[in-house]
Amino acid sequence: LAGVTHPELNINHPYYDVARHGIIQLAGDDNSGRKVITFSCCRMPPSHQLNHTRLLEYLKYTLDQYVENDYTVVYFHYGLKSLNKPSLKWLQTAYKEFDRKYKKNLKALYVVHPTNFIKILWNIFKPLISHKFGKKITYLNYLSDLREHLKYDQLNIPQEVIRHDENLRGRQKGKLPPVVKVPPPRPPLPTQQFGVSLQYIKDKNKGELIPPVMKETVSYLKRKGLQVEGLFRRSASIQTIKDVQKLYNQGKSVNFDDYHDIHIPAVILKTFLRELPQPLLTFECYDHILGITSVESSLRVTRCKQIVQGLPEHNYVVLKYLICFLHMVSQESIYNRMTASSLACVFGLNLIWPSKGTASLSALVPLNLFTELLIDFYTNVFNSRTVPGEILP
Repeated sequence: LAGVTHPELNINHPYYDVARHGIIQLAGDDNSGRKVITFSCCRMPPSHQLNHTRLLEYLKYTLDQYVENDYTVVYFHYGLKSLNKPSLKWLQTAYKEFDRKYKKNLKALYVVHPTNFIKILWNIFKPLISHKFGKKITYLNYLSDLREHLKYDQLNIPQEVIRHDENLRGRQKGKLPPVVKVPPPRPPLPTQQFGVSLQYIKDKNKGELIPPVMKETVSYLKRKGLQVEGLFRRSASIQTIKDVQKLYNQGKSVNFDDYHDIHIPAVILKTFLRELPQPLLTFECYDHILGITSVESSLRVTRCKQIVQGLPEHNYVVLKYLICFLHMVSQESIYNRMTASSLACVFGLNLIWPSKGTASLSALVPLNLFTELLIDFYTNVFNSRTVPGEILP
């Protein structure tokens, strides 16, 4: 067995063809003085390059030298893939071939980094596995858990397994593995329009209340898109949307005619709303809006009006501008098929979302109903509050 524990494996070793991969190794003693044998899946070559019958014989050959005494097996599961995974038939044969002589003195089997595959296997083999043997198996999620059972430094753990363990621990702590450095968030550009507050855009645009990106998309769609079927329903190329956002954020001019796709300005408008740090209807209004379904039908428009009147001035002006435009779109629904209800389904979640998590499916009904009422009853909801400097599409 010397060949297994030393790199200079003799070519005359009876199982040289299998032993050379280093899948099975002797790794010193455990804390109770029992011999430790490790099995590393990541060292198994693709199945067509490894004779699994020989692997089984070699495993028995190795164990034969120790089974007269108590021993421990550490099984590193990481690296077992469809390419190198032995068949279930082989596993059943293997289990049957390990008669009592092998099982009796095996005192502990540590399964490191178990996955769902192990759980599936366990269920398949359960009828074959005695209760007594089952109690010898310990599942360990991290390498550090081995330290309390074994002399960790003698284990000769494969590098791939160590890296996998670091990744797992990094993820568990909610951090990325140490190799990846996350750049610090950069302050927004003075010309930034996406992902910054309405106030920020206003301050950087000479106090204008309506963000430039909104004004430009709305005026373009008003001129060229009001009768386009499915307006706001269609998607657009993700890369093109990113490119247009970049132009806006850098303060460069955007000519939507260059893109030959009316859905691009429509998607840009929705994206602008969705990327606001706080929804246009504000987090404070979320619960009030959810309550709209419990208001008697005849009083709902009045309730909508109350909620909207309570918005900060700037949000009110921007919302009024947007809903005025969506009302126009709905009035062309004979051509564009976008009724107030269809528009509400598209815009509801772009106007309001909870401060934590995402809106549940049950929340969509009131959110969309509220949006639909704003669009349908635009003149009624917005008729009694005017703000200096406000403009309409």
